[in-house]
Amino acid sequence: MKISIRVIHWLPRVICILAILFASLFAADAFEPGLTIWQQFGAFFIHLIPSFILLAFLIIAWKWEKFGGIIFMVIGFGLSPFIFQHNYNMNHSIWMSLGIILAITFPFVIVGILFIVSHSIKKKKLLKTNDV
Repeated sequence: MKISIRVIHWLPRVICILAILFASLFAADAFEPGLTIWQQFGAFFIHLIPSFILLAFLIIAWKWEKFGGIIFMVIGFGLSPFIFQHNYNMNHSIWMSLGIILAITFPFVIVGILFIVSHSIKKKKLLKTNDV
């Protein structure tokens, strides 16, 4: 089955945007009773810093797919042990911690792989058109 170059181009971008939006949901815990509105907004924006960093990496990957793909794979694989350990210390469940890894870091590994595949397919197509 031949997958369209257009699908391969857009799939990592869409998945990455959805994963960043999912990660951004965790910033909502900054809104707590007993804090002033300014303290809550300040904490909210501090909690969004990882999302802003991921967005910056997405902008890089949008332009340089291979480099961006490597960045996202490093993020996904690199953060997994830390997130696993943190969650395991909280819930003492290997399976729950693995599920959290699958939900939080695994999408970025997939995004990285898809960016690299997209780069590779486009490069092959460019080489084919230049050979003709």
